[in-house]
Amino acid sequence: MTHKFLLPAFSDDEVDLELLPVVLSGGSGTRLWPISREKYPKQLLPLVDDQSMLQATVARLDGIQGLLEPLVVCNEEHRFVVAEQLRILGKHPKILLEPFGRNTAPALTLAALRATKVGADPILIVMPADHVIMQGDNFRESVMRAAKLAEKGMAVTFGITPDCPETGYGYIQQGSPLDDAVGGYQLARFVEKPDRDTAQAYLDAGDFLWNSGIFVMRATTWLAALEICHPDILATCQAALAGGSEDGDFVRIDRSAFEKCPADSIDYAVMERLTTGQAGLPASAVIPLAAGWSDVGAWDALWKVLPKCPDGNATRGDVLLESCSNTLVVSESRLVACVGLNNLVVVETDDAVLVAHQDATQDVKKIVDRLKADKRSVAQWHRKVYRPWGWYDGVDSGERFQVKRIGVKPGAALSLQMHHHRAEHWVVVCGTAKVTRGDEVFLVAENQSTYIPLGVRHRLENPGTVTLEMIEVQSGSYLGEDDIVRFEDTYGRN
Repeated sequence: MTHKFLLPAFSDDEVDLELLPVVLSGGSGTRLWPISREKYPKQLLPLVDDQSMLQATVARLDGIQGLLEPLVVCNEEHRFVVAEQLRILGKHPKILLEPFGRNTAPALTLAALRATKVGADPILIVMPADHVIMQGDNFRESVMRAAKLAEKGMAVTFGITPDCPETGYGYIQQGSPLDDAVGGYQLARFVEKPDRDTAQAYLDAGDFLWNSGIFVMRATTWLAALEICHPDILATCQAALAGGSEDGDFVRIDRSAFEKCPADSIDYAVMERLTTGQAGLPASAVIPLAAGWSDVGAWDALWKVLPKCPDGNATRGDVLLESCSNTLVVSESRLVACVGLNNLVVVETDDAVLVAHQDATQDVKKIVDRLKADKRSVAQWHRKVYRPWGWYDGVDSGERFQVKRIGVKPGAALSLQMHHHRAEHWVVVCGTAKVTRGDEVFLVAENQSTYIPLGVRHRLENPGTVTLEMIEVQSGSYLGEDDIVRFEDTYGRN
């Protein structure tokens, strides 16, 4: 069998490496509910500091020589938020849009195919967008060591030196040391998340590392290995990318082709196979990483990385504690007062409250599953919903009415639209609105209002230089977000 993708040739020559960050931003973060939700997941949130986790991930490699503009893979629904967050950083990467998730192996494959489109073969630094790394210098130094192995055609991953018998992570067993100055080891095997006794045995053995989910390899190294291990993923991703289109910074892939793609992780699809010695597959390595890493997979993990008081408490927002210890309290919209708590997690948002024991935070996903089964929107949406033109906040609702606060960014415009079942009353509280109502076009200033009758075409725009804020009162027999007919839309939505 002839393979299209060949492993990179080994070279001892010193070369200038081209490093391409590939940021995988497709997770939903259900175990961090109610702050993380499917339509606005944890990687888009500032959980540790003022930057979102996506922004921190993209900025993490700044300063490394040979660094290319990053390539981000994200869900199509998140495209405008992702683009805006990266614009704030001064980054304008290509953003590959998945119409739906197919796990990390197809996501990396799309990125690798895109990276080699013009004949290039950069070294990919593959990073999930929802990890915390506290010691950036150590991480960058480890990345450069891994890049030296990747330049030789190896597939490299990082293993985190464990400090406790953690049952929430998969593990990597390191093999013999490599005959190399970079300090890596051969990959011996991957193992699934263990029970407590097995995790303790791994910790005692001393040669097991937590699986970080971060990889470094040439684009062609991944594609050549995938062609052997999972040619169906490669073929469907090739078809999806070939049938797609570009729209500015966005790379849209063909939905019908990608729908046929098997869902699999990078580990299962390729990395675990690299430990078998199968002919044609690249050599693999693991580099131990000590850089304050956490995947912030659940609330107890976030508590571990946040600053704490002498009693072990970590707080965010308006929080007042009395006689509490080892407790995480997060407040988003009001004062939260706690008395006599120990080893608990309390999370308040404007539409939900979570209280959990630290040892049970992995089970928050079960709550989300129940909410989805009951078709409750709180599983997927925050009360404040972000749109490419700004945001809206559902303030109140009842039978036949709904009240929203709406913010429109300077220069932005909502679609030209119509509703079959509701009328709308608009009151401007800040800025100036340009309103299209039927054949009329007029301005509405602060403290002025207007009315949009049911069935009339209308559009809201912000012609000013400050955010337009207004109150919208909807009234009618049906108030769902799907009661909308779009005639024109700046953002290409249906």
